[in-house]
Amino acid sequence: MSAELAQQLLLKTLLPLSLLIAAGGIWPRWHTGISIIGLRREINRLVLNFFAPVLFFAAGASATVDLGILQVPLILGAATLFGLALAALALFATPLGRGLSRPARGAILLASGFGNVLFFGYPFLTTVFGESGARYPFFADMLATTPLVWSLGVWIAYHCGRHEEHASFLRMWLTLPPVWGFALGIAANLSGAGIEPLIEAARWAGSPTIPLMLFVLGLTIPWHDLRPRKAVFAALAIKLALMPLLALGIALAWPGGLSEPGEAAVLEAAMPTMVMVIALADRFGLDTRMASLIMGWSTLAGLVTLPFWLGLLKGLAS
Repeated sequence: MSAELAQQLLLKTLLPLSLLIAAGGIWPRWHTGISIIGLRREINRLVLNFFAPVLFFAAGASATVDLGILQVPLILGAATLFGLALAALALFATPLGRGLSRPARGAILLASGFGNVLFFGYPFLTTVFGESGARYPFFADMLATTPLVWSLGVWIAYHCGRHEEHASFLRMWLTLPPVWGFALGIAANLSGAGIEPLIEAARWAGSPTIPLMLFVLGLTIPWHDLRPRKAVFAALAIKLALMPLLALGIALAWPGGLSEPGEAAVLEAAMPTMVMVIALADRFGLDTRMASLIMGWSTLAGLVTLPFWLGLLKGLAS
């Protein structure tokens, strides 16, 4: 990794990410009368129902759609399934899971497998790859992470949690506003319609999505209770080391060798735990404290491990 890229990564990506996350962590200390859970839920609802759909529409409508980009969700999907399988093996077939409740195991499973491919991935990959990198997080999220979260992820949460939900996985996924925003954007893209002013307006309107969700991430991390546990370290090893390692192996073995989409897929596999894990934990009665603990540690560790994986990729590519 060149000194110039390292400087851009630090100043344009890691520093703003850290400031937004820190702002979310500090905010409750300034405004002690607010409900953190209520604020988090309202921001999540606002992002899910308005900001994210228009941002996804802009991304789908302006992306260069080709077969090469499918490498990103395919590699990420394989790495995600690998991470979930490893976590399940560790929790249900080794002493690691002994003494843990099913809600705690479910939270660890989800936190080990699902990464923050959009809210961390978008600023990181656009810094690394420039304008062409902006499309990778959206295709990774829509074609890999979101379908897996709202099918296998919900199934795990449903069977491990304590709740009264009657989940229809397909219905939940199909009623997500970002899914329809992205589908409409891709349809507009493939139609060749000249709607550049609408795309720019949608991109501008959706721009608060990532800052808001990084702020929510800071709200969610249990800063006062970041005590490490064996299960937490196991989840970190799977999420930040073993998943990107498998993705790297697939990318290197891909016909044509290591390409930009392959590098993007490895970096997406290396992203820290996604915020949606907390929403699933809340909804299905999983251990939210355990999920928050892993998300907090993985976010802090990810600020170090992501530059490591990027440096390794650039070394392999040179």
